[in-house]
Amino acid sequence: MKTTPTNRSDTRQRSVTATLTLSMLLASLGTSIANIALPTLARTFSVPLEQVRWVVVAYLTGLTISTLLAGQLGDRLGLKRVLVAGLILFGCASLTCGLASDFRILVCARAAQGVGAACLMTLSMALMRETAGETRLGRAMGLLGTVSALGTALGPSLGGLVIATTGWRGVFIVLVPLTVAASIFAIVALPADRPRDRIASVPLKTVLNARLMPNLIVNVLVAAVMMTTLVVGPFHLGLGIGLTDLQTGLVMTVGPLISIVTGVPSGRLVDAHGARPALLSGLAMLAAGTLLLALAAIVGNVAGYILAIAVLTPGYQLFQSANNMMTLANVAQERRGTVSGLLGLSRNIGLIVGASMMAALFAFSSGAADPSLASPAAIRLGTAATFASAGGLMIVALATVLAAGLRRR
Repeated sequence: MKTTPTNRSDTRQRSVTATLTLSMLLASLGTSIANIALPTLARTFSVPLEQVRWVVVAYLTGLTISTLLAGQLGDRLGLKRVLVAGLILFGCASLTCGLASDFRILVCARAAQGVGAACLMTLSMALMRETAGETRLGRAMGLLGTVSALGTALGPSLGGLVIATTGWRGVFIVLVPLTVAASIFAIVALPADRPRDRIASVPLKTVLNARLMPNLIVNVLVAAVMMTTLVVGPFHLGLGIGLTDLQTGLVMTVGPLISIVTGVPSGRLVDAHGARPALLSGLAMLAAGTLLLALAAIVGNVAGYILAIAVLTPGYQLFQSANNMMTLANVAQERRGTVSGLLGLSRNIGLIVGASMMAALFAFSSGAADPSLASPAAIRLGTAATFASAGGLMIVALATVLAAGLRRR
């Protein structure tokens, strides 16, 4: 039986998709896999807990600072070339982390790992836009979102298993063979870059325009809200409602599990009905979910909290697929890396805002500088106030998208 060109094309696209999803998985695993090892690292290197957090902060700093640069380098030097370089850097940095004998070396290696992860996240999205067909672009973006959620959710549990069997060094070394495999796949499966002389350097000011800015602003707001659920949720469930650590952990896994299940279907909805209706629907679900979280906090009900997460999380997946598709849909090929970098940068800024400003709002609303010292009633009140504010941010995001649509008309 002969292999038709269509079958060869489908096989090639599946290979490309597998390579890009593995790259995204590695970057998201790097974000969360080391968190479980922080107490062990503090004991091993004899550093206080306030200092050992730099193992996480260094990675996020390298990721955030390098995201836009990775996209620009991809546009200038070729998306495949820079992705492969990012994989090599990520793998070498992971190995250095696993072999580190000094805490400062570990932190520096984690920063380098974050720089490599910026290439993986940014250029995977740009290459997916370049290689996926127009009719499958939404589900392709949804798949990347699903893999990102899977890596973040899987990181702590995988890290705990590795520490129990091999020690803390295994948390970093386990990423090395996966990175080697992804590098080989990228070299073999990804389409060749265009010739260097056809790849132009694009000034940032020519990319940031009135069409793009609303998508980036909304991306910041949504990322801030999602980080708020991760920061405030454990305090509310543990101190406000009185769940045990195990129960809190189980409830907190509901969101990532829903993300995994709803990612690709959300992309299919975007392909079927268009990005703009899906974007508005996703934001409306995010607004409803945050307001339900505020209501559940007042009631102090675990079932209400889970119901709110069940509304919020599919809304986020729908938003992510639609917003990524809208942002990259009409971007010229020589600018896709830069625009993907801007998407990643806006997301990281939103995560920082959620982890700092929204966390500060929660502490203020709880009436205690240290929320762990507040009463359960004060924790619930602070949670309600914080998520009500998050709902306000989602209403602002909806207004931003609607206003941008009116301006275009």
